[in-house]
Amino acid sequence: MQMTLTAADFFAVKLAFQTDPSDLVADRANGSAPLVIDVRSDASWRQGRIPGAVHVPNADLAARAEEVAPDKHAAIVVYCWGPGCNGSTRGAYTLARLGYTQVRELIGGFEYWVREGLAVVSDNGRSRQAPDPLTAPVDTNS
Repeated sequence: MQMTLTAADFFAVKLAFQTDPSDLVADRANGSAPLVIDVRSDASWRQGRIPGAVHVPNADLAARAEEVAPDKHAAIVVYCWGPGCNGSTRGAYTLARLGYTQVRELIGGFEYWVREGLAVVSDNGRSRQAPDPLTAPVDTNS
């Protein structure tokens, strides 16, 4: 039996398993903040990360998943560097294979988080870059 997938089906599925930086910010603002997991290397983590994220490199994720996310039905967002990196896909796949039911990938990753002018924490403190006009609106009234 062949299943027919419509465009609406495809996009509904895509939205169920992906989120973007602005939607993650909105989730945090409305109190439905998911657990955010950074699967990049130690050096990448030190360089900068999303505030409140938990660092679990992909190589350690399967072994540490229950430690950082004991509830397999909790909302989780996984991120890596950006669109040129599939680390978040690998991390989300690892968690899904382990039985986590609400795993989403942060499309654009850390790169687009920064490019949208959102806060970043590094080993040197908290910072924020001006939004990239190709990714976020720029205030033209200034």
